[in-house]
Amino acid sequence: MSEGNFLPQEIIRDKRDGKTLSDEEVEFMVAGLTSSAISEGQIAAFAMAVFFNGMNMAERVALTRAMTHSGMILDWSNAGLDGPVLDKHSSGGIGDKVSLILAPILAACNAAVPMISGRGLGHTGGTLDKLDAIPGYNTAPDLEVLRNTVKKAGCAIIGQTAELVPADRRLYAIRDVTATVESLSLITASILSKKLAAGLDGLIMDIKFGSGAFATEFENALELAESIVSVANNAGLPCAALLTDMNQCLGRNAGTALEVREAVDHLTGNVHDERLMGVTLALAGELLAIGGVSATASEGRASAEEVLSSGQAAENFSNMVTALGGPADFIERMDDHLPEAAVMRDIAPLRPGIVTKVDARSLGLAIIDLGGGRRRVEDSINYSVGFSNTAGIGENVGRYRPLCTVHAASDSDAERAATVIRAAVTISDEIPASSPLVRQRVGTAPS
Repeated sequence: MSEGNFLPQEIIRDKRDGKTLSDEEVEFMVAGLTSSAISEGQIAAFAMAVFFNGMNMAERVALTRAMTHSGMILDWSNAGLDGPVLDKHSSGGIGDKVSLILAPILAACNAAVPMISGRGLGHTGGTLDKLDAIPGYNTAPDLEVLRNTVKKAGCAIIGQTAELVPADRRLYAIRDVTATVESLSLITASILSKKLAAGLDGLIMDIKFGSGAFATEFENALELAESIVSVANNAGLPCAALLTDMNQCLGRNAGTALEVREAVDHLTGNVHDERLMGVTLALAGELLAIGGVSATASEGRASAEEVLSSGQAAENFSNMVTALGGPADFIERMDDHLPEAAVMRDIAPLRPGIVTKVDARSLGLAIIDLGGGRRRVEDSINYSVGFSNTAGIGENVGRYRPLCTVHAASDSDAERAATVIRAAVTISDEIPASSPLVRQRVGTAPS
């Protein structure tokens, strides 16, 4: 539709007043957003109107589709792939390195995984920042390299390319500086437009809730999950969501290089954390069923466990790293390739006892303070800093079991982090009630 058929200010007025926009009006706004025919101020006003009044399902689908078609849509039909094109997206948390383990597992099960990931946002770590800790790894390859990597390694974890969803890049930048990031409708369109543009056959969402998640309350996480699944299915993308607990660090390490190390250790079988692998294998099972690789989620999980124990998933990860410019011997000589912090210090608890509660968000902010995240977009990251061997809820801590080991650039940084960590962890003599790791599934089970 021609941009001359509507006035941006009238569309903004209608949404401001709570009216429902037509598909054509939504498409007009996205076209103007992409071409810069609509001003930044008008887009900001539109985002704020959506923030306060929301969008119904038809509007969300229209916005998602329009943003998807603002750039190139990948077509894998002639790529000679052995299986379906699948992906997973997480709403973010502390120590969430699931993608690093899950993508090669799926690839080893004959799925193709072009995983378009993001950088750290707020207190949560970003998958791309973690991969940047690997020397030479290119998180921004061109589309030809992306295709070749997926064909060769089965998976490629990269960032959003310039050709994909340009409307989202401009809208997100405006949302980021206008306090409209948390809009449910805009979050849904932002996530799904990138996934639809990747040419997927199936998607699994990991929607986190708890002290370390953006959605601290379960009800808010459930609302987001239902929105994304409904819009995805209405846009023709088979999708389901798992709502998973983020009330503590996922796994034992938090911080870019430390999380890469932990992910590789799980791929090679050197370590096994029940919570981390519980989430990873649950997502793998669901996605393999959604994509038709397995008949059921339980069969998919069994297949995931098999390729993990056989070492095939680790081989796929190694192939991905090499194809994207990283060291060919990265897994074998990980210690030589990953940076190590100048200071490593065990953090003793204020008193011995049982960990009953963790303010995971505070842990994420402490990593940023150590230099392991960004305060501003242009900030660089110290890939060596973070926490390892983090104690989980229900675990005894004391003289012989620290809360964690801090990896820092200096003694003063380590001491400052220690203060935050001790304040973030509640210790009691009572054993806390257990809570399910995966609380709910949203979406229709594969037939």
